[in-house]
Amino acid sequence: MSFRLLAECPVTGARAGEYSTPHGTLRTPVFMPVGTQATVKAMAPFELEQMGAQILLGNTYHLFLRPGEDLVERAGGLHRFMDWPHPILTDSGGFQVFSLAELRTLSDEGVVFRSHRDGSRHLMTPERSVKIQEKLGSDIAMCFDECVPYPSTPEASREGMERTLRWAVRCREAHARPGQDLFGIVQGSVYEDQRVLCARELVRLDFPGYAIGGLSVGESHGEMYRILDCLAPEMPRTKPRYLMGVGHPANLVEGIARGVDLFDCVLPTRNGRNGTVFTSTGRLNVKNQALAEDFRPLDETCDCYVCRHYTRAYLRHLYKAGEILAARLCTWHNLHFLLSLVEGARNAILEGTFPAYREAFHARFDDVREAEA
Repeated sequence: MSFRLLAECPVTGARAGEYSTPHGTLRTPVFMPVGTQATVKAMAPFELEQMGAQILLGNTYHLFLRPGEDLVERAGGLHRFMDWPHPILTDSGGFQVFSLAELRTLSDEGVVFRSHRDGSRHLMTPERSVKIQEKLGSDIAMCFDECVPYPSTPEASREGMERTLRWAVRCREAHARPGQDLFGIVQGSVYEDQRVLCARELVRLDFPGYAIGGLSVGESHGEMYRILDCLAPEMPRTKPRYLMGVGHPANLVEGIARGVDLFDCVLPTRNGRNGTVFTSTGRLNVKNQALAEDFRPLDETCDCYVCRHYTRAYLRHLYKAGEILAARLCTWHNLHFLLSLVEGARNAILEGTFPAYREAFHARFDDVREAEA
């Protein structure tokens, strides 16, 4: 597995590269649709291929609870189990475990937690998280980390950051699967000194790639960008950088501008199921009464399957009628929108026009109000 830079924007630091894995070469920057339980909700793998998805994310916590990593391994690994022959990244399960504050007990050994499904008791350690991901067979695995809530005091954040570093050492020592890259995760909440310290210590451990966790958890966009700014010079130039759980269109463009290579988020699928879509001018609620006789596509600048075949009025009708197709079509559009946005940014980096691409996006996309019906 290797990462190669092809171009960098001299104005912003945006990067375009190629990241080779056993299941294909990723063209970065890249957005990863989230397949929490070995499926991207409402979408079939061949549909994801058609819209240009290169890599999917699987969730270690959920797959551990159901159907279990041993079953997935017997099925031939996650790629064969879900019929996705392209790269897969698995998260460590840390975010899900730590979101269960009332159901878990934390120590340096690991986390004792109760399943949100049946209340069963489990111990997740750094070593166990790594071994689960090895059995799942992903191309990219993540270290088990502590994601502190936002807001956190400097003391609570530092404690979580230092535990994350200790666990990273244990994950590095436990990891043994050839052809699977293990990424370290930078924590430290919104405290720049903690973020920089964590990044430097992880770089000393020489991971194949580095993730930035603990953002998009309630902080402002400005706080997120400030942390990305302070981390950019600390990240090795020749290794991939992954911003975890971030998928708002503006955050993608600004993350790319700060040198991030990989992104993931449930936002496009969750919003799609709930009737909110992204367009080139902002968000649009397809349940809005004003769309009842609107026979335009969701986005007149979009060439996705949905925008080529269906109208706003039809999609609103599907939602009002409770039809499953409504969630499928809106999810399809949202994923296509983000994949195209990131692909456009990559092309602009290669062509040397990324600053203009970034400016044009912000001139069109209004995050304050919903797009006009």
